[in-house]
Amino acid sequence: MRDRMPLLVGGALLTFAVLSMSLFTVDQRKFALVFQLGEVKEQISEPGLHVKLPLIQNVRFFDKRILTLDTNEPERFITSEKKNVLVDLFVKWRIVDPTLFYVSVGGDEDRARTRLLQTVNAGLREEFGKRTVHDVVSGERDKIMDDMRVKADLDARKIGIQIVDVRLKRVDLPSEVSESVYRRMEAERKRVANELRSEGGAEAEKIKADADRQREVIVAEAYREAQKTKGEGDAQASAIYAQAFGQNPEFYAFYRSMDAYRNSFKHKTDVLVLDPSSDFFKYFRSAGGRGAPAPAADAKAKPAK
Repeated sequence: MRDRMPLLVGGALLTFAVLSMSLFTVDQRKFALVFQLGEVKEQISEPGLHVKLPLIQNVRFFDKRILTLDTNEPERFITSEKKNVLVDLFVKWRIVDPTLFYVSVGGDEDRARTRLLQTVNAGLREEFGKRTVHDVVSGERDKIMDDMRVKADLDARKIGIQIVDVRLKRVDLPSEVSESVYRRMEAERKRVANELRSEGGAEAEKIKADADRQREVIVAEAYREAQKTKGEGDAQASAIYAQAFGQNPEFYAFYRSMDAYRNSFKHKTDVLVLDPSSDFFKYFRSAGGRGAPAPAADAKAKPAK
């Protein structure tokens, strides 16, 4: 029994080695190609445990997930206006036929990325060459991406790849062109601003002139109405005065004389040189205005206190 133990151990180890070389597991995120002497014998897409011939067959795995091709530096393209634009893009792709993928590019993802980038760049040069800067920046950007995805997918299918999406992250003008464009845009904005300011100034002057005219009209109408009202009031007052004084002319004369006395001797410094027998002192001589003349001792009338 002890003599057979090494044989049993050796047989177990040999069996384990054979099984380990015969069994392999396929992940759900991978494709598997089984090769026999360098030739593809089987393509496995389903995940799980599978068997191969040891030593004769070998297995290679390929990613089934969506991969990203992203450019490190923006690519330069020329539009229909012969203007350069810098385009930053990325491509979403995946392997759909691992056998064709292996035959076409040897299963090398770097070679596949190079092939895809060349295809996308060639298609974009064609699409940009038919459009203006405005079209590629905003006007037809979505259409360019859709057309480019379809064209790139047709070529990628030849190497077992599906193009899921093509996206333009950024479309810019080169720095030397951007400066001139910005200066032109700035000059245009300043021109528009100056036009708006001049139009606003003209409109302001027009409004101000109209307001001044309306003010003059309103003031003139108000003055006319005031003078009319004042004239009517003066006429009415004169009529009342005439009617009142007409009833007693002597009282009216007396009232006018009193008013004249008050205005003449309003201030203490007022001096009036008159003949004492003047009609101005008529009501100083007697109550009825017919008395004897006032004494002529002093020809200067003293101001009333």
